[in-house]
Amino acid sequence: MPATTPYGSWTSPISAADLTTNGHPVSGPRWVGDEVWWLELRPQEDGRSAVRRRDASGAVVDVLPAPWNAASRVHEYGGGAWAADDRGVLVFVEFTDQRLYVLEPGAPEPRPLTPLGIDGTHHRYGDVSLRGDEVVAVRETHTPSATKTGENTTDIVRDVVAVPLDGSAATDPAAVRSVVGGSDFLAAPRWSPNGRHLAWIAWDHPRMPWDGTELRVAPVDDDGVAGTWRTLAGSPTESVLQPEWLDDDTLVAIADPTGWWNLERITLDGVRTPLHPDAAEYGGPLWRLGTRWYTLLPDSRLLATRTFGSTSLVVLDPTGERDPEPIETPWTSIAVGGARDDRVLVTSGASTVGAGARVLDLATGAAEDVRLDADDLPDARYLPVAERREFPGERTVHAIVYPPRNPDHVAPQGELPPYVAVVHGGPTSQAVAALDMRIAYWTSRGIGVVDIDYGGSTGYGRAYRETLRGQWGVVDVEDTIAAVRGLGEAGLADPARLAIRGGSAGGWTVLSALTRSDVFAAGVSYFGVAELERFAQDTHDFESRYLDGLIGPLPEAAALYRERAPLHAVDQLRTPVLLLQGLDDRVVPPSQAELFRDAMRERGIPHAYVTYAGEGHGFRKAATIIDATEKELAFYGQILGFATPGVPALPLD
Repeated sequence: MPATTPYGSWTSPISAADLTTNGHPVSGPRWVGDEVWWLELRPQEDGRSAVRRRDASGAVVDVLPAPWNAASRVHEYGGGAWAADDRGVLVFVEFTDQRLYVLEPGAPEPRPLTPLGIDGTHHRYGDVSLRGDEVVAVRETHTPSATKTGENTTDIVRDVVAVPLDGSAATDPAAVRSVVGGSDFLAAPRWSPNGRHLAWIAWDHPRMPWDGTELRVAPVDDDGVAGTWRTLAGSPTESVLQPEWLDDDTLVAIADPTGWWNLERITLDGVRTPLHPDAAEYGGPLWRLGTRWYTLLPDSRLLATRTFGSTSLVVLDPTGERDPEPIETPWTSIAVGGARDDRVLVTSGASTVGAGARVLDLATGAAEDVRLDADDLPDARYLPVAERREFPGERTVHAIVYPPRNPDHVAPQGELPPYVAVVHGGPTSQAVAALDMRIAYWTSRGIGVVDIDYGGSTGYGRAYRETLRGQWGVVDVEDTIAAVRGLGEAGLADPARLAIRGGSAGGWTVLSALTRSDVFAAGVSYFGVAELERFAQDTHDFESRYLDGLIGPLPEAAALYRERAPLHAVDQLRTPVLLLQGLDDRVVPPSQAELFRDAMRERGIPHAYVTYAGEGHGFRKAATIIDATEKELAFYGQILGFATPGVPALPLD
């Protein structure tokens, strides 16, 4: 019989260590000959990103052995850090020095393809692909600035480059050929099949890629350099993503002139034909280079992801001769990889289905697990079940609710559970209904979780996304409060025991909600933004003008920056706060958390500030993840009033 135990104090088989010991997130599976290779995050190896494969016996082995770490820092978020051809030649970006390396079959170790920087100049590479005897990549060049101050004091230029595979550029920088530049940001360089044209995506400050980008195409001369380009699609208010060539004269790309990211066929003379107009998203925010939302099938059709809240698969015919064909799967979170005949690689999962890399047979519908994010999962009875809900507020608020769940415990009669509101980062991003052991850690202890797609989230069209425009710190706070109040009014959550947690931009919403309302009893900010003027100066280049759209441009909006910043409303704060921060974070530097800590200390507000050396924006090391998770649980227990067996109390300042 289940034991009667207060919510929050339930004993759980899921420990903080379980979030790391058998967890190893998998991404970007691709075919290399007849093998499947993928990128795997290894928390037990200090957060190393390893390229791995499944051999003929079914064993998982490293292609890229430790301590090599395939991770790009272009735009800080990276992406597209490795590529391989059917011969088994691997090209990757090494995290420590950001140089390109090649590892050939049978070679004892990788050899460098690009030079070390000199005189303070250094290069980063991302969106890597192989083309014959060259590597094509987006290059980001940092040189010491004579004018910049703050955390980031380099001038940055980006271009598309070609790097010879023979290694000559490792000692001769002139061997790296610049193919095209001319924009603040570039992504997705794609050569036409005959090699005569290059297509790519470009945009400039102050736009973010979900605001507006351009699909450009240029002829390529005999020296491999792009000539004068033309813009085939896109504008400051239209976002274009992921161009792919159907043939030498025709591209497919994702664009949102209708307010929804849909697929189009685009000819070299600029004729645009929608493939399947739909009030759903077939693209998403380009935070990381190399992101794909569809793949070309061998019969020239497309397998695409379709999102409205949840994600599904659909096959589209670019000629328009065949109707769209939905593909039934048990997954609600899906990304696509390459195809071999009818076999397509996907990264997929659902709240009750483990996420990872799979081979999906389109002919039969059968799916084969290649490598899942976790080696072992707890008994399904301890795992949370996602419930999609909508809550009324200033607008309809989308959210995913995970009620407490543990077969060994029931709560005392009449007790309502505490709930933690999860605020996703970005803020241009979305909550995903997938099996997340971090959520299971809470729900199996009797703590409910609500993951909120506040206004500004993706997955619901441009109009919903742009409700946050100029309203950051307002709309996100309103919608988060509407969701938790809705849970309370429905009798699902204890209104006196509501907590809020979030990271990065989600941390900003945490601090904004705590300083501007009395709804929450506790708040946890992971590397969150606390003020805006210094943040705009200190943050990295990719997001340095993000605030223009979220708040307003400087210096015109300086007064609004101060008015909105949680740091300048600490005198209204009455709620205990836990701040967790990586000391190597370049996106949201430690100065943000330290300013907020100092303000709380000055006003005598209970708080804790915990830092982690060697961690950047997003914790990757096992020891960090375990410590931060247990400190968060201890914090909730102390503030919300439940015991945390086996987890020591967290001293508060």
